Amino acid sequence: MLLKKAQLNDLPTLQKVCIEAYSLNFHHHWNPGGLDWYLKREFGDECLTDDLTNATIEYYFILENEIPVGFVKLHDVPYHEHNQHDVIELEKIYIYPTKKGNGIGGRALADVIALSKGRGKKVLFLGVIDTNHPAIAFYKNLGFQFHSKTRLDIPFFKEELKGMNRMRLMLV
Repeated sequence: MLLKKAQLNDLPTLQKVCIEAYSLNFHHHWNPGGLDWYLKREFGDECLTDDLTNATIEYYFILENEIPVGFVKLHDVPYHEHNQHDVIELEKIYIYPTKKGNGIGGRALADVIALSKGRGKKVLFLGVIDTNHPAIAFYKNLGFQFHSKTRLDIPFFKEELKGMNRMRLMLV
């Protein structure tokens, strides 16, 4: 398993991996028409181009034997109780369902943690749907702790799945 930073010239491959990995994992979280709307909004040419040229956002391919099996999106964002330069958010981490359970997610997250520490970050945040108990357990097992509750404000997303836990890992 290897993380490889995506560049602008990787746009077609990144878009394919993002759409496939997200859709395969979360298609059932959407009301009719919502998934297509979200995929265009989050992974359309314009959005991914903007993200890939934004200095505060980085995408990484999760590679297994040089083949993409998922992706990571990191975002430097301020949180009110932390210095904005100390915090990074793991905004997205999605792996193809056929690759889950093989330790790839844990290794990818270990690399994200090492990368974040290497950049001098002190806190790694993430959000997880509060009913996704396997993911919450996975993050807790890696040392993340509950930080706060929030709610997704996204149209078409099933109402009962909008509750979110913010979790954080102290890196120092």
